[in-house]
Amino acid sequence: MSATQEEGRFNLSAWALRHQALVVFLIALATAFGALAYTRLAQSEDPPFTFRVMVIRTFWPGATARQVQEQVTDRIGRKLQETPAIDFVRSYSRPGESLMFFTMKDSAPVKDVPETWYQVRKKVGDIAATLPQGVQGPFFNDEFGDVYTNIFTLEGDGFSPAQLHDYADQLRTVLLRVPGVAKVDYFGDPDQHIYVEITNTQLTRLGISPQQLGQAINSQNAVSQAGTLTTTDDRVFVRPTGQFKDVNALADTLIRINGRSFRLGDIATIKRGYDDPVVTQMRAGGKAVLGIGVTMQPGGDVIRLGKALDAQMVGLRKALPAGLQLTEVSSMPHAVAHSVDDFLEAVAEAIAIVLVVSLVSLGVRTGMVVVISIPVVLAVTALCMYMFDIGLHKVSLGTLVLALGLLVDDAIIAVEMMAVKLEQGWNRTRAAAFAYTSTAFPMLTGTLVTVAGFLPIALAKSSTGEYTRSIFEVSAIALIASWLAAVVLIPLLG
Repeated sequence: MSATQEEGRFNLSAWALRHQALVVFLIALATAFGALAYTRLAQSEDPPFTFRVMVIRTFWPGATARQVQEQVTDRIGRKLQETPAIDFVRSYSRPGESLMFFTMKDSAPVKDVPETWYQVRKKVGDIAATLPQGVQGPFFNDEFGDVYTNIFTLEGDGFSPAQLHDYADQLRTVLLRVPGVAKVDYFGDPDQHIYVEITNTQLTRLGISPQQLGQAINSQNAVSQAGTLTTTDDRVFVRPTGQFKDVNALADTLIRINGRSFRLGDIATIKRGYDDPVVTQMRAGGKAVLGIGVTMQPGGDVIRLGKALDAQMVGLRKALPAGLQLTEVSSMPHAVAHSVDDFLEAVAEAIAIVLVVSLVSLGVRTGMVVVISIPVVLAVTALCMYMFDIGLHKVSLGTLVLALGLLVDDAIIAVEMMAVKLEQGWNRTRAAAFAYTSTAFPMLTGTLVTVAGFLPIALAKSSTGEYTRSIFEVSAIALIASWLAAVVLIPLLG
């Protein structure tokens, strides 16, 4: 190509060399903002994705598994078949309980998920009145896929489950005020019950049934409004008394059945207890404990959340009474911090390897030009990730590690082309700008072909595509940034 033809075409490298002050300022600004953006990127263990499963749970105390299947599970299942975007329903019928997992099609758009959950609630709600008498629910859980960033245990010798629950409520109030915390849930927290135990011999002697006894107790403990009494100055609400305040009040209750009156405590054993048999239980170190799970808000920084929780836990542990221990048993922030440290270690190793190889094969000056471009490209990549709301997680970090080996390809080609032209007697300015006219577009084509290799991941309409989409996004940003560095930064440094 003649000199006249070279001058007639726009040359980005030559333009950068003519406006060195402006280009250096822009590169320095992008690098600084990129370093700042890196510290503000959302960090988590996994990339955010939509969990397309809803749990529908229904209780029918006293019913057999077959009754639950035929009169509850099958009815709800038939109604759910009318829901759009349904993939399949998996159900489990147990004595007294129906458990159903409604799964959407993997190809359903993310924006349609909330509308589908609304349709499920509406359609099941339409047939709730047709379910047998005594059915409790159905209850819906569309947050089935929540991931707990931190899990703590609360334990103490001599503390009952009810006392642990009360102290956990105090901790929960404080934890919900920590920036980045969305929810706080409990594990292994048994429900409290009042057990009224009466022998079959006593029931036969008195001629009563457990149902009659239960109805009598419920009628005595009923909450109802008897009316109001209006005076000239005020309105007084009239309410019946006799509700049970404790176990002793229940034992002192006079029960009248079949024309006979008797004190409940004289014929039955009354005690306070918990779920029997145990429904759920969490154990740590061989002991039953109360688990406390913390969920992060969407798009939050798990590292920043972990530091905030660690700072908060110091004060919470001091406020607990003697004998009560609050222990962290699972921490996603520590795992994510380890992953980020591994990435930084990989970056350092990559720079060291490139430095050694470049210095040996290209020489000291040429090798340093290539090495300097790596942190600049990574800073620009971090800035673009922040602008496009792409966080640091195992997929994006893995892609960055994978891209490290590709970031220097264009830079090596550009700086080697400059070295060749200098050996041929060209001046430095013309030699630095030559790579743009000869190899810039072939390099761009190769970069775009590499990026296009990941395009099917971005276009996949599935949970897998949503989960791994950042492979395409991060690789595209990093490789295009490396090409820009090859045609702008490398000639300037050369």
